[in-house]
Amino acid sequence: MSEQRRADDDTPDFRLLFEKSPGLYLVLNPAFRIIAVSDAYLRATMTERSQIVGRALFEVFPDNPDDLRADGVSNLRHSLLTVLKTRAPHKMELQKYDIRKPESEGGAFEVRYWSPLNTPILGEDGYVRWIVHQVEDVTELVTLRKASKI
Repeated sequence: MSEQRRADDDTPDFRLLFEKSPGLYLVLNPAFRIIAVSDAYLRATMTERSQIVGRALFEVFPDNPDDLRADGVSNLRHSLLTVLKTRAPHKMELQKYDIRKPESEGGAFEVRYWSPLNTPILGEDGYVRWIVHQVEDVTELVTLRKASKI
């Protein structure tokens, strides 16, 4: 009977759909605080929902302090500010944005490459209410390309 009840329920649980989607998504408010995250994003960034939701994006994902050429934070901030200003999606070029491993794994940064897209969600007033930050982890592709050039 419970199987039948679930099959007949046409009211989707949008939070569950979002969190379980295969895409790597963050939802940010206009102050760049993380308000939602997909499970796939959590896996890709080695983070936990309870540790990042409600926190500032760049507090959770800072630049790698050991990489003096790291520009992921400034590039992403520029893209997000562009979205706020233009109220239009902004596709970023391929980004090197290292991810800190959990403390249980030493806490060191791991080199990662991403293909990001930032998309505004507008309120009825026409202003940006949220920004969907969607990424694709392209680290393996970049690594293979670099290896084939050797």
